[in-house]
Amino acid sequence: MSITPQVQRPKWLRAPAPAGENYRDLKELIGRLRLHTVCESAACPNVGECWNQRTATFMILGNVCTRRCGFCAVEKGAPLPVDYDEPRRVGEAVEAMGLKFAVVTSVNRDDRPDGGAELFALVIRAIRERAPGCGVEVLTPDFQGSHAAVETVMEAAPNVFNHNTETVPRLYRQVRLGARYERSLDVLAYAKRLAPGIPTKSGLMLGLGETLEETLGVMRDLRAHGVDVLTIGQYLRPSPRHLPIVRYVAPEEFAELGRAGREMGFGHVESGPLVRSSYHAAEAVKA
Repeated sequence: MSITPQVQRPKWLRAPAPAGENYRDLKELIGRLRLHTVCESAACPNVGECWNQRTATFMILGNVCTRRCGFCAVEKGAPLPVDYDEPRRVGEAVEAMGLKFAVVTSVNRDDRPDGGAELFALVIRAIRERAPGCGVEVLTPDFQGSHAAVETVMEAAPNVFNHNTETVPRLYRQVRLGARYERSLDVLAYAKRLAPGIPTKSGLMLGLGETLEETLGVMRDLRAHGVDVLTIGQYLRPSPRHLPIVRYVAPEEFAELGRAGREMGFGHVESGPLVRSSYHAAEAVKA
């Protein structure tokens, strides 16, 4: 497998502009219920596609993060007060959208002893109450390695437990300030030990300066820690204040990494330039 650096944004890396009736309806609903989505807060390139299919990733615990990761567009600073009515509103939104599968993530809340795990559990239960047939995937922070926090989330029985490793260990200090690679692996492994029947999932961004062998090494580590589903996508710089793109990864390399992941034993791999953590989340669980 070869690596060919590309210094300019390639023509094939294009996402459709957000538009359409479903997009407008969902934007109005999210605004009316005073909710946040990672689709908007993190400037996801797939917001048009996903919202027109009436799917969204809810971001709980506010839209201000306590960490300053170099890749992320979410606002950083002093955290907002916890809104204990938020789970009810998320449940209402899921019911109104008629979702069959919902993804719930959050900002980092290092100000909270449990890292926000309590709110994840409350949201899972609120969704189940309002939309009993809806599956729920949680995309959690690392909770600063707290096993008790992971237990709180897993006791609410999400359909998928997702925590992103994001990049290779060598780049953690630049990319994931405040995180530790081994801690992220431990969070994933502990969730699997608590509930072996619940799929675990993780994701990687490429284009930040990692090597092919480093990427494959992370993939092997994830499998060794029981991870079932893997997403691999291209890092896209949100603004000039964020980390620069070192290279654009060709679609052919993404395809080869997908094949390598399946050979390693992942139950499902989504690998492509515009793939993000919750991209085709429901399809991944079915697979």
